[in-house]
This record gives sequence, C-alpha cells and structure tokens, in this order.
Amino acid sequence: MNDQPAETSPDSPASKPRTGYAVIQDYVKTLDASPGVYRMLDADSRVLYVGKARNLKARVSNYTRPGNSPRIERMIALTASMMFLTTRTETEALLLEQNLIKQLKPKYNVLLRDDKSFPNILVAKDHAFPQIKKHRGARKQKGSYFGPFASAGAVNRTLNQLQKAFLLRNCSDSMFETRTRPCLQYQIKRCTAPCTGLISAEDYAVSVRDAERFLSGRSTKIQEELAEQMMAASEAMEFERAAALRDRIKALTQVQTSQGINPRGVAEADVIGLHMDGGQACVQVFFIRANQNWGNQDFYPRVDADNSPAEIMEAFLGQFYANKEPPRQLILSDAIENADLMEAALSETADRKVELLVPQRGEKTELVAFAVRNARESLARRMAESATQAKLLRGLAEAFGLEGPPHRIEVYDNSHIQGTNAVGGMIVMGPEGFMKNAYRKFNIKGDDLVPGDDFGMMKEVLNRRFSRLLKEDPDRGKGLWPDLLLIDGGAGQVSAVAEIMEQHGVQDIPMVGVAKGVDRDHGKEEFYRPGAPAFALQRNDPVLYFIQRMRDEAHRFAIGTHRAKRAKAVSATPLDEVPGVGASRKRALLAHFGSAKAVSRANLADLKAVEGISEALAERIYDHFHASS
Repeated sequence: MNDQPAETSPDSPASKPRTGYAVIQDYVKTLDASPGVYRMLDADSRVLYVGKARNLKARVSNYTRPGNSPRIERMIALTASMMFLTTRTETEALLLEQNLIKQLKPKYNVLLRDDKSFPNILVAKDHAFPQIKKHRGARKQKGSYFGPFASAGAVNRTLNQLQKAFLLRNCSDSMFETRTRPCLQYQIKRCTAPCTGLISAEDYAVSVRDAERFLSGRSTKIQEELAEQMMAASEAMEFERAAALRDRIKALTQVQTSQGINPRGVAEADVIGLHMDGGQACVQVFFIRANQNWGNQDFYPRVDADNSPAEIMEAFLGQFYANKEPPRQLILSDAIENADLMEAALSETADRKVELLVPQRGEKTELVAFAVRNARESLARRMAESATQAKLLRGLAEAFGLEGPPHRIEVYDNSHIQGTNAVGGMIVMGPEGFMKNAYRKFNIKGDDLVPGDDFGMMKEVLNRRFSRLLKEDPDRGKGLWPDLLLIDGGAGQVSAVAEIMEQHGVQDIPMVGVAKGVDRDHGKEEFYRPGAPAFALQRNDPVLYFIQRMRDEAHRFAIGTHRAKRAKAVSATPLDEVPGVGASRKRALLAHFGSAKAVSRANLADLKAVEGISEALAERIYDHFHASS
C-alpha cells in the first residue's frame, strides 16, 4: 500500500484559498485509475469527507459535475484541498476507508457514534478447574469465548442460570488458592467447591464440557441426558440428587425462554434492521449464536436526510465490524451497493467466509422484520425524548438568561474522603441527553492543596480542562467547548472557577453554581452566577428537576471514580512498583509466598523457584527490595 499523500494543493493565490469545483478538477488531472482512498479537506485542513474508489480518477471526476445532492454540493463548495492514498485492491481501500472514518470522524460521512465492545462469556482454561466469567475486550486469555452478548445484563442473567445448571466456579484464581472450606456459592448450590477437593478434576471437566456444549447450541442433547440421569436417580430413590438435576434442567430452560426469539434455521448470524424517519436513523442488531438470541442493541449513526438506506447500511457494516469479528452470516434489511466487496473485506478480517443476505421469504425474513420493528420503535422513543430534551434546554436558557439553548453543558463535581484519593468528575449533557463518551475524570494532583480544599480542587480541575481545550481546539471549531458550566457548589466555587477562566482569557462561557438550600434539601437548590444575586426556581419546575438530574449524575460519576481509585489503592502492593511484574506474575508470587512482605524478604533462589518467574525477573525483584539495604 502506498501511504504517501498526493501533493496537498495545486498552486493558488496566497490571498484567499480556492475552493470548490476548480480545486477538484486540478486534482483529477494528476490521478490515475488506481484503487484507493481520498480525503476532502477545507481551508483549515479539517477533513470533510473520506471515500474509497475502485478507480480514483473516475470517482473523483464525479465531483466536478453539478447535479449532486445538497449535502454533496455543500461539501464540494468547502473543499480547498484533497489527499490520496493508493492501495493494491479495492478491498484494501474499503478497510482503510473505514479505519480513517473512525479515526477522523469527518463531518460529511455517515458516522457510527456509539461503537463499543460487547461482553462475552469466557470459560478460562489457564487453570486445572476452569472459571466461568464475563469478559470484555481483547481475547488474550486462554479459554473458550462465547458471544457477543448485547449487554452486561444479558451476560449476567445467562451466567446466573449457567451456574445453577453446571455448578462452575466464578471466583478468582487467588481466592480459589486460599480457600480452606466451601464458600456461600457451594451452600446455595451454585458451585461444586473444587477449591476444597469436593469434586475431582475429571468430574468438574465433564461439567465444563456440558456448559460449552450448551453455549455452542447443543442444549437439547444436554437436557435429555440430564433428564435420563434424573429418572435414574429417582428410581434409585436418590431424591436429593434427582431434585438437584431437576433444578439444573429448569435453569437451562430459563436461559432459553428468556431469550425471546430462538431461530431454528439460523445458527450464527447478526440480524441488522434499519429504519429512517425525520432525517434520523436507527440500526437494530440482534446477535444470534448457537441458534439462540443473545440480545440486541440499537445504534443511531449520524446521517443526513439525503443519505440512502444502502449508503447508511454499508457505512454501518464497515465501521461496526472494523474492530469486531463478524459472524458467518449478516442478515440485512436493506441491500448495499458493494455487497461483494463488503463480503470480501469482512471475510479477510475474520479469516473465513462471511455472507451477506437480504432475505425475501422464510424465517430470516421474519427475523429482519422483527429487527426493523424494534428499530422503528426505538427511533420513535428517541425522537420523543429529543423533543422533551429540546424543551428543557430552552427552559434552562430562559432561567439562566442565556442567548439560546445550550448544545453542550459541562457539569463538575469533586469526591474525596478527608482529602484522600481526591478526584474530579466532568459529565456532559447535550440535545440528545448525557454524552457519556465525553465524560472525563481528573486525579487531583496538587501537592500544595490542603486536604479537603474543595475550592482548590475545583480550580485545579478547571485549570487542566481549559488548558487542554485551548491547546486542542483554540478556534472552537470541533464542538468541544461548552455553552454552559454547572458547578456543584455556591458562591465560593463559582468565584474560584471565574478566577481560573479569567486567567485563561475565557470569559464568555456562562457558569452557574448549584448549591442546596439552608436545609440541604432536594428541591430548595439555590443558583449562583458571577456578579448576580442568588436565586431559586419553583419546586415543581421541570427545569429544576432537569438540573437536579445533571447534578446527581455528576455526583454519581465522581463518587464512582473515587471509589475505584480508593479500591485500587487498597489492593496496591509494593510489587506494583517492580518493572515486569504484571497481574499474573503478581498472583503467582502472592500465591507462593503468601504476602508482598514475604516476597520482599525472599532470597534469590526462592524467587527463581516460582512458576512463571524467569531468572532475570527474579534478580530484578530481588534488587528492587534490597537496593537500599
């Protein structure tokens, strides 16, 4: 792949940069018929659009002829320069295009905004008695992975029933090694207590195998086997064992019935339904694995009114599966223009064949109709919520005397216990609700702060926030600047924030302090603005509830961040400071010696005897604890 951009701009007058058709025509003269990716940039070098082409010259030539949609005409009018990356094949161009879209987030591309990873169930195989647990992220740990599930809740419900059915442990390896008697999980019949030897490794392996068979879709066979065992136990008058087997069968049945639709003819697929209305779009994805429905998730890509369903669906597929392994089938509600190209790209990513289907009859058609219906209902709810949100933002602007409804509200709060493990939290509210991907946490670092100095903490948080904003977006063109600051506190906090803003030369952003009244009562909040008297809103004012909801969310986020930091500090050991000692080696050392203090006192020979600790690492650990002695 040639990753060198073409010349960034033809010669142009130094006064005002040339834009529009003329600029694009100059580039067409230098292009050939190679496949590749092109970028259109505005006068400030911001990327407007990223596209792919089987033939760059032919594709870019289309932009030199009038008759495009209003959206494309606006984009062409803003184009001041272009960049090109040639590739060996069109498939490479498609993969590169989607990666660049995710990275650059161009204004005129269909953009998938909520692109998170999905949880899986992991049967870990790095232990003699495998653990079953929820897993999210890269599949680095040895074991069998089953998923994706649409949400953590779907995984937790399935794990809950699987533990009842197969009695597999869910404790950590370190807890497993230190147990001397069965824990509560054994008492409530959710584990066979392998930690204390109440089950052999061979019998436990049978339960692991059955769990994997169930998650692979062979549930009917397992239930039949359990039913036969239950009948045999009953005939042998082993009624307690028969009752336990009955409960396991019931648990398996609950997993299946809670999944809603369980298609017989679709073993592994993602069912993707698209619905558009009012210039907005919703994409609903159902995850079908092992003939079971493992949940669904809705997405709201950024689109324009003139984007076609085929264009939105193609963009969604490319961006959604850029960092996820696709299943063997993608069952779509709308056909895409480059289906063969998308199949080739996804097959290359998955290293196996991936098939795109737009069914016309049968069970698959019913699945697609179900997904589209969910997409339609989800979009209707979202549009209704957006209308309510817009009304609240207008009310907020009226209450605080703003020039117009704010598009980005930043709410700040601090959390600490007598000054220890202090953190600051920032949450963001916009026209579509809480913007959780924009939340930020700040570890309070000020060494000169008096413990518990809330004013000093707030000043540090705002100083760091706006120092970075001025560096990353000095022209305020990226949508990162707030229209309103809400501070948890009264006149003192507002004064401290105003001082910081003045130091940075940012004095045009309204700020309001939200403080509870004299009785610290919900509903009696008082609001403080620089240079203005405090005021309150009526107790039944919807805007007041709106502000309370934002303040409570900021408080929840700051408290959660503080607790996580405190928990990490509690579990920290001197081993964390040794280079090369990660989580697994730390567990091995603690399991072998019993405590970090014992590790620090160990001699070199004993350190070398620990499994997974190399000679070089043993010397490094020994030197770390004995360097000053």
